[in-house]
Amino acid sequence: MSQAPNPTTEGGGAGKRPGRTPGGSPGNGSVVIRPYRDPLVLEPLFRDEEPAAPDPVAETLRHPPVRAAKTRTPAPTTPRTLPPVLDPALTERPARACSGWWALLAAATAAAGAGLLVRYEDLRLSPAPAEAWPLALLVCCAALALTALGGLRRGRTGHAWALSLFGRYRGTIRRTGLVWSSPVARHARVDVRLRHWRSEPLAVVDAEGTALRVVVLVVWRVKDTARAVLAVEDHTAYLRGQVESATARVVSRMPADSFGPEPADPGTLRDTEAVGDELTRLLAAECRAVGIEVFSARPLHVEYAPEVAAAMQRRRVAAIDARHRDSVLTSVLDAVDDTVHRMSDRGLVSLDDYERKALVKDLTVAFYTASGPAADAR
Repeated sequence: MSQAPNPTTEGGGAGKRPGRTPGGSPGNGSVVIRPYRDPLVLEPLFRDEEPAAPDPVAETLRHPPVRAAKTRTPAPTTPRTLPPVLDPALTERPARACSGWWALLAAATAAAGAGLLVRYEDLRLSPAPAEAWPLALLVCCAALALTALGGLRRGRTGHAWALSLFGRYRGTIRRTGLVWSSPVARHARVDVRLRHWRSEPLAVVDAEGTALRVVVLVVWRVKDTARAVLAVEDHTAYLRGQVESATARVVSRMPADSFGPEPADPGTLRDTEAVGDELTRLLAAECRAVGIEVFSARPLHVEYAPEVAAAMQRRRVAAIDARHRDSVLTSVLDAVDDTVHRMSDRGLVSLDDYERKALVKDLTVAFYTASGPAADAR
């Protein structure tokens, strides 16, 4: 009777690993099977024992945490514009000033006193105070007269004076007539009247990339003289630059014309009312920071650039001709259909399909090739 092979003494079987003998020396041709005990497999068999606490490191390696997908914040759709106020200190406020007639009176009084001193007093340098006072009084009268005359200004309607002393804003004078203010302050005259500016033909492109030439009329005025003088080097040059920028941004959002079968829709540059409103809103937001108030900005002329004008004109004529042919064809077909039905309803003719098609063909050709005043009008 054959003896069953001993798995501990025979090699070459599955699950056998070379090892050491129980004495610790390596065995010759013998293997030792070390059972593999997986706690995840054996733990459910022993329900009486308390399950071991899960290892957080092993759980992390076995089930890595799912990272939440980063949501990208969409870009703002509203265009970025300058803040309404760049510097809170640059806000128009009234400057200290008075009527210039008081300054004239003070200058006349000082001049009269100086004349009396020159005529009736002995003006000479002397160490004694009793003899030197006429000369000192004469110097004071001259200084008073120069101060009074040096601060005189003529205020004109529609103009203002922006005062600054040692680089610091001191106020604005909007009074008219003869005005006296500090003679040592720097006076900058600002035109605050309502003005309009007509731009040169601006080179822009529409939403389809077609080159255009646009002329814009802007109605504006200086609302805050402090910002107009000190917040920007030249507020008129700044306005011209903003007009060019705003026009390019607004025009690039819409096509110049619609060449489809339907007439031009309101979403084209031919709708000057919508284009002007958007241009006014954008330009007013950009110029508010420098004290300029924009009332309206309207496109006067929107035309194609000379290099593409001929090609776009042919395209426009072709679109108009296509719409005209479509309307003529519709009217002819309606007339032919009405004629055939009226003849059939009144019993004038009795037609089969072949004869009906022939009649329709003949009537269509006749209406298209008709001559006379009616055809010319059509």
